[in-house]
Amino acid sequence: MRGAGGTTGGSGRFIIGLIMLCGGLYLLFNSINVYSSYGFGARLYSVGGYRVTSGMVMIPFMFGVGMVFYNARNYLGWLLAGGSLVALVFGVISSIQFTFQSMSAFDLIVILVLSVGGLGLFLSSLKSA
Repeated sequence: MRGAGGTTGGSGRFIIGLIMLCGGLYLLFNSINVYSSYGFGARLYSVGGYRVTSGMVMIPFMFGVGMVFYNARNYLGWLLAGGSLVALVFGVISSIQFTFQSMSAFDLIVILVLSVGGLGLFLSSLKSA
């Protein structure tokens, strides 16, 4: 009988490694706080010292949508609408801030051992013995 991934590595190591990896990554991601300072008055970009807000990004979007509804083959309308949406998404993503919760050294060591140890067990079960 073959093990995990068709190799002789062992299904037990595969399952234990996967469980450890998932548990460690869950604990790691659970200890990260995500904050956003996004709003229609928030600065997304700065062009030559001039603040470009998310509300300003919606102006070309509105013109683009109007042009597309008037003539669906208008490439400039599609470019304005699509480019504005891409700029808005990148602006929202760039305004996200991540912080790490305060924890003891033991908690961090447990998270790292579970994550990296589980990844090692998982990968070693996939190679031939």
